[in-house]
Amino acid sequence: MPIEFTSLDAIFNHGFDTVIDVRSPAEFAEDHIPGAINLPALSNAQRHEVGTIYKQISAFDGRKIGAGMVIRNVADHIDGPLMEKDGAWRPLVYCWRGGQRSGVFSTLLSEIGWRADTIKGGYTSFRHLVKTSLYDDPLVHRFVLLDGYTGTAKTEILPRLAARGVQVIDLEGLAAHRGSLLGGMPGGQPSQKAFETSLALALRELDPSRPVVVEAESSKVGQIAIPASVWAAMLAAPRVMIQAPEAARAAYLAKAYREVIEDPKVVAEKLEPLRRLRGHATVDRWVSLSQEGALVDLSHALMVDHYDPSYAKSRRVDEREILAEVFAETLDEAGQERAADGIAAAVNAF
Repeated sequence: MPIEFTSLDAIFNHGFDTVIDVRSPAEFAEDHIPGAINLPALSNAQRHEVGTIYKQISAFDGRKIGAGMVIRNVADHIDGPLMEKDGAWRPLVYCWRGGQRSGVFSTLLSEIGWRADTIKGGYTSFRHLVKTSLYDDPLVHRFVLLDGYTGTAKTEILPRLAARGVQVIDLEGLAAHRGSLLGGMPGGQPSQKAFETSLALALRELDPSRPVVVEAESSKVGQIAIPASVWAAMLAAPRVMIQAPEAARAAYLAKAYREVIEDPKVVAEKLEPLRRLRGHATVDRWVSLSQEGALVDLSHALMVDHYDPSYAKSRRVDEREILAEVFAETLDEAGQERAADGIAAAVNAF
């Protein structure tokens, strides 16, 4: 009998030894229940083939051919990664909707003697719970925004706050993007669904009675959209402002973004969209600084010509409460530690 989970807490505390996602590798890569392993009932190519037969020939032929593929694949999994499991092992199996793939897989495991169960509704039921928690239900957490001009080391200060016992959510870390035009990271971003799953899990692990520090962001981090409930909480949150001299910010940016801005071709490509906004002469000057290897000068020019005007414009209409302003004379390791002390004190007093 499939198990119906009615909350994220219930599904994260499932009590089984192993959660098995039997969807194709592509489906699994897009998103999956945290901690699940992927033992595909059908490969990517097989899933496409069966779907084509189902639509173009008949549902019966699709199911018949697909069943043979699934049984052979399950046999391979039993002979491989499952061979060492003893008789007490309890797996929880799911597919897309809790249908044939997970049904056949769990039945074969049960016939061996393992106490296998399936998730009612499969991945779609889990996805519904994630969406409800991030889009429909208001957050129970109290956010405090860590705000400040570009280059004030906000992202690097977050783990320093966590080390001081402050609750934090690193949206840029979850989104694998530093939130600016030059903020892409190696490996690219996760899918929107995978980001939301990670965010829901991170929120679940926090104490709602204590404030949570979140870096001030726009409504998108790279290509990832911040879910509605989280964005609403951010819009209503008070701020702690971090200030730093331009020279310290430029030095920090040159170091933090070195792998991006030291390549003139990458700089030219990423800054190309700004020509219409900032003008050809300005962008050409930025590219020239990159070609010269003047990374601190380039960082300073990007701050003064682009990031700071954009930030100032957005903050002119920002009426959210400012809890404290913390000034960092430097943004090296010691400067970040001192800033984290001041920010932690302000947050803990909130």
